[in-house]
Amino acid sequence: MRISLYDGRDFALPVRILLPVLLLLVTAGFSPSGFAHGVTEGDALFIEQTSGIQLLPFIYLGAKHMVTGYDHLLFLLGVIFFLYRMREVGIYVTLFAVGHSVTLLFGVLSEIHVNPYIVDAIIGLSVVYKALDNLGAFKRWLGFQPNTKAAVLIFGFFHGFGLATKLQDFTLSEDGLVANILAFNLGVEMGQLLALGGILIIMNFWRRSRAFSYQAFTANVVLMAAGFLLIGYQMTGYLIAA
Repeated sequence: MRISLYDGRDFALPVRILLPVLLLLVTAGFSPSGFAHGVTEGDALFIEQTSGIQLLPFIYLGAKHMVTGYDHLLFLLGVIFFLYRMREVGIYVTLFAVGHSVTLLFGVLSEIHVNPYIVDAIIGLSVVYKALDNLGAFKRWLGFQPNTKAAVLIFGFFHGFGLATKLQDFTLSEDGLVANILAFNLGVEMGQLLALGGILIIMNFWRRSRAFSYQAFTANVVLMAAGFLLIGYQMTGYLIAA
């Protein structure tokens, strides 16, 4: 299901509901450690000082990284927004998981470095893409519907590189590196499932309301705005760092 770009209804109420969410993103986005999936000082200290196989701590760090990584969660919200069958949810979430798992492991273990600002800007673009997709914009503008499954997988690759760049900011011990990164990735998937469960519960209640059909429009406009905010923040950081 996708919605038209404008259905002519009054959506002042959902704006009042969703505006605080966007303001929260702005506040968190411009905090020193709160933006996207940044690593806290305590976690950074542990990562740099640890040596040997530390499975449980890295599982915890991976789960925490995903649950607090709201750029990933915004994309995930957009992906499942109009998915009503658990089979479809499973397919898309699996594609996303495969995508970010491959590039997370490949990026860290192969020591391939990519610019974190550019990667995070592309992650913001993925949020904008999914919001526009939910609004039916591509079919309206292009005359056809792009392959959503392929897009989710491709953007999943970039989300994985986004996770990898955060770990590459630190000096990782070679002792137990492979096991620890695998544990971190497992934690990421566990955190994703935990967050997904919460999102699905909220979405199921929301979909039962009569207002969902027109509030969905505003929600995806806010989602798109959040994506543009992420892009703007990262590109500003890139230009300042250049």
